[in-house]
Amino acid sequence: MTTYLTKSGLSVHPLLVDFVEKEALPGLAVTAEQFWSGFAAIIAEHGPTNVALLGKRDQIQGQIDDWHRKYGAVANNPQGYEFFLREIGYLVPEPADFTIETTGLDPEITTLCGPQLVVPVSNARYALNAANARWGSLYDAFYGTDVIGRDGDLAPGQGFNAARGAAVVDKAATFLDENFPLASGSHRDVTGYHVIKDSEARHLQVDTAAGRTGLRDPGAFVGYGGTEAKGELVLRHHGLHVILVIEPGSLIGGTHKAGLSDIIVEAALTTIQDCEDSVAAVDAEDKVGVYRNWLGLMNGTLEDTFQKGGKTVTRKLNADRIYKDVNGAPLVLKGRSLLLVRNVGHLMTTDAVLFDGKPIGEGLMDAAVTVLCAMQDKVNSTTGAIYIVKPKMHGPEEVAFACAIFASVERMLGLAPLTIKIGIMDEERRTSANLKAAIYKARQRVFFINTGFLDRTGDEIHTSMEAGAVLRKDEIKSERWIGSYEDRNVLIGLACGLSGRAQIGKGMWARPDDMAAMMASKAAHPNAGANTAWVPSPTAAILHALHYHEVDVFEAQKRRHNQAVPGLGELFSMPIQAPFSLSREEITRELENNAQGILGYVVRWVQQGVGCSKVPDINNVGLMEDRATCRISSQAVANWLRHGLVSRDELTSTFERMAAVVDEQNAGDPLYRPMAENFQSVAFQAALDLALHGADQPSGYTEPLLHAARRKVKSRDGH
Repeated sequence: MTTYLTKSGLSVHPLLVDFVEKEALPGLAVTAEQFWSGFAAIIAEHGPTNVALLGKRDQIQGQIDDWHRKYGAVANNPQGYEFFLREIGYLVPEPADFTIETTGLDPEITTLCGPQLVVPVSNARYALNAANARWGSLYDAFYGTDVIGRDGDLAPGQGFNAARGAAVVDKAATFLDENFPLASGSHRDVTGYHVIKDSEARHLQVDTAAGRTGLRDPGAFVGYGGTEAKGELVLRHHGLHVILVIEPGSLIGGTHKAGLSDIIVEAALTTIQDCEDSVAAVDAEDKVGVYRNWLGLMNGTLEDTFQKGGKTVTRKLNADRIYKDVNGAPLVLKGRSLLLVRNVGHLMTTDAVLFDGKPIGEGLMDAAVTVLCAMQDKVNSTTGAIYIVKPKMHGPEEVAFACAIFASVERMLGLAPLTIKIGIMDEERRTSANLKAAIYKARQRVFFINTGFLDRTGDEIHTSMEAGAVLRKDEIKSERWIGSYEDRNVLIGLACGLSGRAQIGKGMWARPDDMAAMMASKAAHPNAGANTAWVPSPTAAILHALHYHEVDVFEAQKRRHNQAVPGLGELFSMPIQAPFSLSREEITRELENNAQGILGYVVRWVQQGVGCSKVPDINNVGLMEDRATCRISSQAVANWLRHGLVSRDELTSTFERMAAVVDEQNAGDPLYRPMAENFQSVAFQAALDLALHGADQPSGYTEPLLHAARRKVKSRDGH
């Protein structure tokens, strides 16, 4: 049993006290007394509002459930539905036109466009990999993925495949020709790259079999560095840097006529270090681990040592890249992704701190402690900004509440007003329907809005739980409400002045092994006017960065600026499944697919505390899974149970059958505990409960059941 320490009337877990006072506070002009007394005041001020807002969610959901029980699907009375939502306060008056007023942002937010990673900050190795993914090898990304075909002579094999390597070099030359074309000829024909000094300035000149030439746009060459044995040439296009590595003595450079051994591209401009959906942090021990890694990222001290390829590797944050510009002056390129931190939403509580003997809102603790850690920033923001991404907010009132919390934290810690910036995740329907008003509430802090198909679909299903049986998951993706949701986010963001002032983001590519398909489709995101989009890995960031060379995002935004915003009728148009439209075989296949996905994710979450991982689906295709994907699947199954497409017995037997499939998929994991041998196991029961009781979960969230199950396992195993 934990013996809490008393701090300004709060009961605080000793692990958190030690972390705050011995690790986070030293070196700051903030005393322990100032922190704890200020934190206690924040809890006293904002805790009751937090509880009231959650109560309002439940009240509104109950009213919507009653409406659907009376009238059925929205399509039966769309005008009446919209009138009803205004009557109950779900829809609020839209503010007059305005432009956001946020200042003090880094260029990665305002003027540069490129990929964004999301990574569990609880895993130091992954957190460092993502932070260092600002730069990556295009050659490696091509060679190691299916972007280059894997059949016949191009099969990767055990050692280096020279034919595959040649295909990589050829594809890379196409990239250079498209984005850094020569005045004449092709990069395929280059026999030498040279930096030539003309008066005080340097220029890039290129030898080909046809003679000497240069870049069609000489201004694309912006710097150089390295040594005679290994030189580096810095190019820039659409604000993104590309580095040509000239190393004739290397394995790859020795096969190239000009000694071009690699092309390093600027990739993940920003990374969300996540305290939320991709982590499993259920108690003080877990939360302190999360905060400790975030602190190490801010002060530059985080390291992780691990075994890779039979060798001991120590990973730490990359240094900046130092070059000379064309005039010989220093050119410093930031070596790391700009780091944002995602706090938890308003729902969950934590017993890491007790107020009047009760757990406090976890979001309040995240705000106070992640900002405290960010005050130790030595390597991240060049402006002193602190970037918090805030998820799962339901409507403008909850956005305003988050901003009020941030203002209180600023006062508590002696920060200048508006130091803390807010990223609004447009992933709950009440926020989508009131997005302009939500942005208005945060107009002095907002640095980011984005769409997230996964959580947004989960909320759509839960909000309309009583309307009827939902479509199958793959069918939902093609419905017009999704297109309306995506378009509204961009167009409303542009109308509120986010272009050149803040990020407009798009959601995750969830198949990390399917890079060829990503390259064929994800250019749609910058084409839609999004400054950034989520990718599942540093390699995916390298490849997706090519789309931002292909597309000038700010031109795309200009093209879309005056397009009409889709109406609320389209946003609320998700249809229900027509009665008897699915065969028993189709129902069984969909149920099995959802059950397998839920079990495959939940078992790692509960048994091992893994919040996000690549989980094989029912067809053994690896998919990135986190709580958002689990939310969709569990809500879909709960909906079909509610409307009689499946019975409780059928659902349970399907989960039992799929447990054996998941067990087999995890047979190589020595830490894994099979579920099919014990259907009373904590992990199996948690997964089953998400389906059986999904309709009763607040907003369809998975956190309450997952947290309870993980805490039970940790208690049993002596963590």
